[in-house]
Amino acid sequence: MRDSIHFVGIGGTGMSAIARVLLERGENVTGSDREDSSLAQNLRAAGAKITIGHDARNINGAARVIRSSAIADDNVEIQAAHAKNLLVLKRAQFLNEVLEDNQVIAVAGSHGKTTTSAMVAWILSALNQKPGFILGSVAANLGTNASAGKGRLFVIEADEYDYMFLGLDPEIALVTNVEYDHPDMFPTEADFQNAFRQFVDRIKKDGKLIICIDDAGAVELTEYAKRKGKNILTYAHSQPGSDYRLEPNSQDAGANLFAVYRRKEKMADVNLQLPGIHNALNALGALAVADTLGLNVNEAAMALADFRGTERRFDIRGDATGVTVVDDYAHHPTEIRATLAAAKARYAGRRIWALWQPHTFSRTDTLRADFAKAFNDADQVLVTDVYAARETKPKDFDITGIVKSILNARFVPTFAAAKELLAAELKSGDVLIVMSAGDAIYLSAEIFADLLNKE
Repeated sequence: MRDSIHFVGIGGTGMSAIARVLLERGENVTGSDREDSSLAQNLRAAGAKITIGHDARNINGAARVIRSSAIADDNVEIQAAHAKNLLVLKRAQFLNEVLEDNQVIAVAGSHGKTTTSAMVAWILSALNQKPGFILGSVAANLGTNASAGKGRLFVIEADEYDYMFLGLDPEIALVTNVEYDHPDMFPTEADFQNAFRQFVDRIKKDGKLIICIDDAGAVELTEYAKRKGKNILTYAHSQPGSDYRLEPNSQDAGANLFAVYRRKEKMADVNLQLPGIHNALNALGALAVADTLGLNVNEAAMALADFRGTERRFDIRGDATGVTVVDDYAHHPTEIRATLAAAKARYAGRRIWALWQPHTFSRTDTLRADFAKAFNDADQVLVTDVYAARETKPKDFDITGIVKSILNARFVPTFAAAKELLAAELKSGDVLIVMSAGDAIYLSAEIFADLLNKE
């Protein structure tokens, strides 16, 4: 058997996506992770050899080792790889090799990049372009988070964390917004903005930057791109001078209807299943990509009418005992506001419960003033303990002060406490939105199962 490419942390969204692309290209793939996951199980079914638990022997037969950003330097497999003088790479160091023969469409931004990249991938698939893609979540229409594709076009979610997107040289780069995040990686807003500037620098000479100028950070990035001589196309909801814009027709009663214009020319009407003006903007960006590629925008808009979203992005788990349960990945104040505004529009007149699992101590503390104002569209707010992810809890960190600053908020430190409270207080007609980039998705599954058992 030929040597393998070994992935340490293969069960994560980003790593599993690259592994799937390589598998579909006929590469021998092995990997390991601390825990099993549906993504790892799917890779195993596709032919990858995956071990649960880290062990130096797992790298036997590997030619190279690809490591997740979450994997520490003292991981036994990383140390064993170095001892064998194997090449150990992060995603940013490996992606250019993976995509060197493709026409890359990279979707970046603080918010909305998963949904927007999935929209682009779905449009291209529906229009028979046979794209490859790497997404930050499983797209419902595509049934996966990655594919090698059969053409030159390749859509990739360009993640700023750990500077992953600096491993790309896109021909088309779409930027949804640039709003400060990841203070554990970027100590200042200037550091964050500078990373996006470096991303713009990597756009190919004849490539295009498609950017939403409704966002102040993106406007600043647009000015930088102009100074660098980049080819720029803008899109927006509220900026009349943009190259692409939308005019909403309806944002209530479950509808998200809008018209799309290229400057003064109406291009298409869109009937989007996903709620919220933020998703309308995501769709506009995706349609701008389709237009830039010379595709029929009306056909692209028709494809978007069938787009059903991605896992954990306003992902409706279902209805039971008259209660609607929704999973959402929102973990930044702007994302929380957008999700709750969309819920209020879609479920007008119903009581909205927001169950928020804060993600990382650094983000929760740095953006605490913004979190205090993010939940105004919720009627009831429950806040759990922070999902630490890659961090250790600071000695002086106290979540209760943040909880007190949020209107109608209560602290439920454990999942058990949250389940008990909701079991007592949820009523028919309520909408529960579980917002988490951590493991609270398991909590929402348990709550929904309990509601089903009551029917």
